[in-house]
Amino acid sequence: MTLSPQEICLHVCVTCREAGGPDDKALRPGAILHRALTEALAQPGAPAVRVEAVECLSVCKRPCTIAVSGPGRWTYIYGDLNAEASVDTILDGLRRYAATPDGLVPWRERPEAFRKGVVARIPPSKTGTAA
Repeated sequence: MTLSPQEICLHVCVTCREAGGPDDKALRPGAILHRALTEALAQPGAPAVRVEAVECLSVCKRPCTIAVSGPGRWTYIYGDLNAEASVDTILDGLRRYAATPDGLVPWRERPEAFRKGVVARIPPSKTGTAA
């Protein structure tokens, strides 16, 4: 089953920060990354992806952290992303993810930051099937 790219969601942890980082949530690297990705995804030619801020992805030791998901697709969680330098890498990874029917991008075809920063890969839900 091929899904439309609009069903793909990019979750960005806006509370991510380095140890001892700013208490002001607006100044945290996760919030900065979220703003930069929101702006980048609004530009012509950007992948059709919904971006959502989340308070915590529980990967606090590997900031900045994102999750990519979609119905019937594998979900990936990536950490160790740089708020200032990772936007183009994330957009590249989103394009590759959107081009697949199930979210499985071959390891060698993923951006290097995604290969090194993968925290988890979660299988799609099999709702509607008998257990």
